[in-house]
Amino acid sequence: MLIVVSPAKSLDFETVVKTKRFSEPAFLSEAAELVNGLKKLHPEELQELMGISEALAAENFSRYSNWSIPFNLNNARQAIFAFKGDVYLGLKAETFGTAELNFAQKHLRILSGLYGVLRPLDLMQPYRLEMGSSFATRGKKNLYEFWDCKLTEALNQEFEREKQPRKVLINLASNEYFGSLDSKALNAVIIAPVFKDWVNGKYRVVSFFAKRARGEMAAYIIKNRINSPTKLKDFDIGGYKFNEEESTNNGPVFKRKQKN
Repeated sequence: MLIVVSPAKSLDFETVVKTKRFSEPAFLSEAAELVNGLKKLHPEELQELMGISEALAAENFSRYSNWSIPFNLNNARQAIFAFKGDVYLGLKAETFGTAELNFAQKHLRILSGLYGVLRPLDLMQPYRLEMGSSFATRGKKNLYEFWDCKLTEALNQEFEREKQPRKVLINLASNEYFGSLDSKALNAVIIAPVFKDWVNGKYRVVSFFAKRARGEMAAYIIKNRINSPTKLKDFDIGGYKFNEEESTNNGPVFKRKQKN
């Protein structure tokens, strides 16, 4: 069973990381190709491309100017500790022990506009490049065309190595990032949990809360070593409860009346 999540715009390359273990991204050569193209852009062009402020454009211009391989613990950081958005606040990877990191390394995958797909301990250097960006190279129109079937094939290769007969992908990524995969070509059953909060008299998906809940569910799977989607029904972190009436086999729904 694999879990996919989105990356985050917010990064942390300052907090001390407890582990020295690391691995290398599978698509580092593709990332280098993208960076070589991004290095040619002026800050003003980055600002327009990414729809960001002048200050953020200058920061990312500097990031790409300084981006270089090979990666090591002096110039890069393990992905699971580098991202600090809402999903990762829910994940709380800093609380993981050796057993949790081992399980995460085997089962958790982070989809990325620059790095394609990352394992938790894969080293990365700071960047900003959303999957929905129109930037690409090789004459491609966008990153979806650039990555094409590569990420789907990479996950399928991992499914082939699994010993379990039933292959399952838990989709905890946003639509923007899950769109980089060809769901019809994935050799696995796709389970996409939905998180709803009671707001203004009705239950609905609230992006901020849903992102945090996705990270919490990923952590729940990792800490409990879950390898069957049926066990997701017991998820109750943050006040969410499984709702059988609204759930489907591939789309379990979790609701909460009051946020914690």
